[in-house]
Amino acid sequence: MVVSFALPFGLGLAALLIGIAFVSGIGITAIGPGGIFLTVALYALTSVDSAVIAGTVQVAFLATGLLGALAYIRSGELSRENLLLTGLLCIGSIGGALLGAWLNGFVSRELFGLLLGCLTGLTGVTIVYREYRDLGAISALTPETTRGKVGYLFLGVVLGTFSGLLGVGGPVIAVPALVILGVPMLFAVAVAQVQSVFIALFAAVGYLSQGAISPSLAVLVGAPLLAGVLLGWKIAHRIEPSRLKIVLGGILIVVTPYLAF
Repeated sequence: MVVSFALPFGLGLAALLIGIAFVSGIGITAIGPGGIFLTVALYALTSVDSAVIAGTVQVAFLATGLLGALAYIRSGELSRENLLLTGLLCIGSIGGALLGAWLNGFVSRELFGLLLGCLTGLTGVTIVYREYRDLGAISALTPETTRGKVGYLFLGVVLGTFSGLLGVGGPVIAVPALVILGVPMLFAVAVAQVQSVFIALFAAVGYLSQGAISPSLAVLVGAPLLAGVLLGWKIAHRIEPSRLKIVLGGILIVVTPYLAF
């Protein structure tokens, strides 16, 4: 496959994708899974190969992860106290991202959509149900213990694999997973920004080796994504965390049919 420098669609669709990318950027730092809307839009509105979609958005998510992490460092959610948990997730994500990018080569466009839909739907239903029933964490993992270290490393591998395979940013899966494990909402979003840098970097390397990246498309959607990331960070500090959880789960449920069918 040859790396493409030309956009495979017209200006009208390009403008629409810019708008969607901006909204996606807001979601990335406000609730976590904003990046999935961009992946969905590219999958549903264009004829771009699924591998190119996945590879290109990983390049864009590398930039949003860096900017989002810096923003949350500034607001205090990322500190030395949280360094161990963040590091464990990031280390596990590296191998998972490379594995996911490699597995994508065996996934058809139809199966790509089905897997993406099942993942988002299951995650959304789980979050909404648990928030509605006011259920506690499924399993409280403490990163200082051996069990906690192994658990967060394994979680990082799983999150990295799915993110690399499906071309979704780390926050799409990491935030719901961390929330279910009892991690506070804003901290979960902040940690996911750092993790997404590692996932996107190593996944992008995997896709680059396959020639499955469109530089022009990455620039087109990357710029509005970054603008949205800054706005989303500000929004996240003005809304009650419990409401953010409901929004997070509800959005994932709504987009599921568009992916799976």
